[in-house]
Amino acid sequence: MPSVSVVIPVRNDAEHLRRCLAALAAQSRPADELVVVDNGSSDDSAAVARAAGAVVRHEPVRGIARTASLGYDAASGDVIVRLDADTVPPPGWIATALDLLDDPAVVAVSGPGRPFDAGPVVRVLWPVLYMWPYFVLVHGALGRPPLFGSAAAIRRATWLAVRDRVHRDDPDVHDDIDLSMQFDPAWRVLVDRALTVRVSARPFSSLPSAVLRTRRAFHTFRVNGRRATPARRWARRFRVALRARDHAWWRAR
Repeated sequence: MPSVSVVIPVRNDAEHLRRCLAALAAQSRPADELVVVDNGSSDDSAAVARAAGAVVRHEPVRGIARTASLGYDAASGDVIVRLDADTVPPPGWIATALDLLDDPAVVAVSGPGRPFDAGPVVRVLWPVLYMWPYFVLVHGALGRPPLFGSAAAIRRATWLAVRDRVHRDDPDVHDDIDLSMQFDPAWRVLVDRALTVRVSARPFSSLPSAVLRTRRAFHTFRVNGRRATPARRWARRFRVALRARDHAWWRAR
């Protein structure tokens, strides 16, 4: 059975973090390690993490990519689960992620989020204006499904293979898109509704918030240059698929 580390970046989000850690304590398959990375919080986020038994690391330089990467580097588990402080995973989340990763060809798994603090209008619009476009459009650009940073699990070996390519020092990148972009397009990533988590509706909190997220997405593609070119990525995926098909055909002869 693989060991599991959960990495949670946090900045001034103690109440949400407390709820996330309580949900992790109720998992049917508990994590072996909790790593909370405090990105210069002025509230009691670090104290909340320690009270739950988490290892607390401190990243004073602002930036979600830098903070998350420090957590991945610190994690010792065979599988690294990435949640946000406002994530509330259902009790079987870790167990389901491990079941999906039981296939050795799968390098990472992810799931969507649904808001726990939104009104009826936002709840209806959330999948249409946020989750569905994110997974469909970024899938088209990457040549395979992206990770959603609030609900993702990757093999530690996968992180070690790409850790030197992520833009951890760029505070304007979308860290989950940037990490997804470093994966070979031929690697298998699964997105499964069984990994749905509850999250805060803060992306819909204001128009400036939505604009900022969109701007960061375009910035992330721009800084990745040729690695972000959809045509190159899909071509790589098809070449690998054709080689695998030909190899299987020759073996079957």
